[in-house]
Amino acid sequence: MPYVQETLNRLQKSSPAQTEFYQAAEEVLESIRPLLESDKRYLDANIVERIIEPERQILFRVTWLDDQGKVQVNKGYRIQFNSALGPYKGGLRFHPSVNAGIIKFLGFEQVFKNALTGLSIGGGKGGSDFNPKGRSNAEIMRFCQAFMSELYRHIGATTDVPAGDIGVGGREVGYLYGQYKRLTGNYEGVLTGKGLSWGGSLVRTEATGYGAVYFAENMLNSVSDSLDGKTCLVSGAGNVAIYTIEKLYQVGAKPVTCSDSQGTIYHAEGIDLALLKDLKEVRGVSLEEYLKTHASAQYIPVADYPKDGHAVWRFEAQAAFPSATQNELTEADAKALLANGVICVSEGANMPSTAKAMDLFIEAKIAYGPGKAANAGGVATSQLEMAQNASMTSWDFEKVDRHLQSIMCGIFERSAETAKEFNDPTNLVLGSNIAGFRKVADAMIEQGAV
Repeated sequence: MPYVQETLNRLQKSSPAQTEFYQAAEEVLESIRPLLESDKRYLDANIVERIIEPERQILFRVTWLDDQGKVQVNKGYRIQFNSALGPYKGGLRFHPSVNAGIIKFLGFEQVFKNALTGLSIGGGKGGSDFNPKGRSNAEIMRFCQAFMSELYRHIGATTDVPAGDIGVGGREVGYLYGQYKRLTGNYEGVLTGKGLSWGGSLVRTEATGYGAVYFAENMLNSVSDSLDGKTCLVSGAGNVAIYTIEKLYQVGAKPVTCSDSQGTIYHAEGIDLALLKDLKEVRGVSLEEYLKTHASAQYIPVADYPKDGHAVWRFEAQAAFPSATQNELTEADAKALLANGVICVSEGANMPSTAKAMDLFIEAKIAYGPGKAANAGGVATSQLEMAQNASMTSWDFEKVDRHLQSIMCGIFERSAETAKEFNDPTNLVLGSNIAGFRKVADAMIEQGAV
């Protein structure tokens, strides 16, 4: 369909040098070709051109004082992508890799991910090129306060509700919320991922990792299989990876890998979860420290990674959970996974597989859950936090977890049913993209040309 390619060409001219955004847009637009061909309403209403352009792009300077009294300058972003289904919802990422293209790709993915949950939330994303690593608590607090001093005028409980992402955890959310309250005088659910004693939700910390495992279980259950007894590969050592590993143990699987920016751990006996939490959540040190407790484990530094991919994907297993960052799983990695017996891939990160890797998984017809479906547990639980804030109540762990399991099951069923509808029953990339796009697009048509 020349229309799709023409749209992508225009996008590259209007939004130059935003590679990750082009990749995300192309994946969605290529997937929805069958829908556009079967239902001309979307072309008549110019939905594609409208949906790939954010409703609002906010770029601002963040100036703050370091511990030496020197003024530091960073860039801040908030992309309010689409509000057809509800207030903008999506995390804030603090990482030196952040730029306009990264934030736009994340915001674009968030639109369809949020639509798949079935909850009343639109899509957005934000962040800064600020790097919290190596900074003192006082510096992080001053940065967060300076960031919120600009952002506060653009967000609100029924307008735009940010959350955490890479580099933004409970500490940062606390500093951001404190400054928002200080500036506005409002105590409201304007941020999610808050502390449990002041409006946060149980399960929010675990939600993305747990959700990726629940999604994998749904995929495997649909073919009379399960994760029980399976060896699993997990990348990352942050929030998503840690709680993916925790839930894998709970369902009877054995996770044998994890990774950070410096290297990969392979432990054939199974990752020591308590030690991993101590290394990353308490001490914040390199995974190489893991060997001091487990000499039988293998540590592969980044310098020794294969030139065509990532060491974490080069071990025998039946299931894989990419849980670190975008494009971490290459074409060569995908070939290695398939050759080593992997029959299930559930993405805990956003767009962690390259386009060619994704094509290989689809072609192999394995159980493949793309990020916008498999990692929606985090944002789903954020919306549950919003619901608790709105009703001024607090739910127990089991209630939130039941809701999360139900939401992940619903996402799988919507994606699988849509894939069957378009005669490609094993292709959940097609199913999730069409299901998410159709929900947002129908709302946009019903709300008029806005």
